[in-house]
Amino acid sequence: MVSFSVASMFFHEYTIPDIFSFVSRTGLNAMEFWLETPHFWLRNLPVDEVIACRKAHPELEAFTVHSPILDLNPCSINPEVADISIEYAVRSLRIAEQLGASVLTIHPGRRTAKRPPSNADFVRFDHYISVMREAATGSSVKIGMENMEAIVNSLLCIPDRMRTLLDNEPWLFFTLDVAHAQSKSEDEAIRYIELCHDRLVNVHISRFDHGKAHFPLDRHESMARVMECLKNYHFAGSLTLEIEDLNFNRHYTADEKIAVLARDCVFMKEAV
Repeated sequence: MVSFSVASMFFHEYTIPDIFSFVSRTGLNAMEFWLETPHFWLRNLPVDEVIACRKAHPELEAFTVHSPILDLNPCSINPEVADISIEYAVRSLRIAEQLGASVLTIHPGRRTAKRPPSNADFVRFDHYISVMREAATGSSVKIGMENMEAIVNSLLCIPDRMRTLLDNEPWLFFTLDVAHAQSKSEDEAIRYIELCHDRLVNVHISRFDHGKAHFPLDRHESMARVMECLKNYHFAGSLTLEIEDLNFNRHYTADEKIAVLARDCVFMKEAV
């Protein structure tokens, strides 16, 4: 059964209890908790507080986690940056286990320079994958690799490349970021689903518009097509709204953000 979720970073300026309370008012039944949510990240990762909030909000039935990505790059040319980035990915898996999450989403990293990835970058990526493979052994949490925007230094922004990775790593799953895919074309998300639906566990759903990612769905035709494709392939994972509030033309209050999510939630439930 599909769960209807939102990334906690949409309410980044609020406390952990407030975020849980707000999400529970949207009609959604799940949350993707970003470890970089400031009230968590800047207070030494208080896992017990998130566990307590989960217990206080049983209506949020499903729970996923997103690994830290800000300032981090597991494929960095700087070995210390690469090492600490990989360490945080492994640590995120252990935190996801503690929180009872079903999925941990990770990013593939990128070439440090804004140039096409080289063989050396893919060697670093292979090392990252090998560490995560070992860390995932025996874990109940599914690790979903996310596709990136189609920019010059992306290591993983082509559906065929994602399929090859999944074929080579049977322990690994897939998190589709629709807006990242649409940075290349409106049909690219459909291509990802067609190729990788058997390993798809999480979908970050939002629109790419005017050169920017992560707009609300707003009943857009392209979003309806994506959800119809997911339905046709019997998707049963987490459908996660990932919305960037900086795309709004002004600061939205918590109630206004809740209203945005509630509208998109109704649309998603109608579609799938």
